Amino acid sequence: MPDPYPPQSTPARGLFLSLDGPDGGGKTTQTAALADWLRAWGYDVVVCRDPGGTALGDRLRQILLDRGTANLAPRAEMLLYMASRAQLVEEVIRPALAGGKLVVSDRFLLANIVYQGDAGGLQVEEVGRVGLAATGHLLPDLTLLLDVPPEVARARVGGARDRIEDRPEAYHAHVREGFLRAARLGREAPCPYYPAPIVVIDASADPETVARRIRSEVERALALGPRT
Repeated sequence: MPDPYPPQSTPARGLFLSLDGPDGGGKTTQTAALADWLRAWGYDVVVCRDPGGTALGDRLRQILLDRGTANLAPRAEMLLYMASRAQLVEEVIRPALAGGKLVVSDRFLLANIVYQGDAGGLQVEEVGRVGLAATGHLLPDLTLLLDVPPEVARARVGGARDRIEDRPEAYHAHVREGFLRAARLGREAPCPYYPAPIVVIDASADPETVARRIRSEVERALALGPRT
């Protein structure tokens, strides 16, 4: 059931939301729940995932996550993610926003910066610059960072399912630290390498509690009005 009070502003030129964070935060579950809630109030919602979301992106996703993809250099890995995202932006996200729709994305550029930058050894500023070029400087109106402690993430994810999840715990610790660092840097002024609003959501609670926290933040974003 939707909340008793709906969001009060219908965007005229679309709104772009992304859900991100370490594996185990429930991004895919919460992306679907958020989209359902927005649709219940009459919003036209487009859901996508990054990497993926297009024919090209889905093929690149298979390459990036396949355990058989061996010896992929960090910069090559980063650029494959960027190629998938560039296609997603041009084929799906920009047309949806131009049509006044709400876009909800399961991950976006911040993940690339953190996984290949903070945890992967590339310069986060470099990854950010390449990312802005790949998206034509399109960034989410709000990034919802679903944060979970490592022990909660491990319990939820269980055994590794792909090439990225196979990486050691130290790598995933750097991932979480990278996400939180970007959020801290963005509190007083835009983060220099990801200049988009970030809100941290404690995702260690039960799914419905997390969903309510997300809806509260999205209501605030909707109240700010459409994209300009």
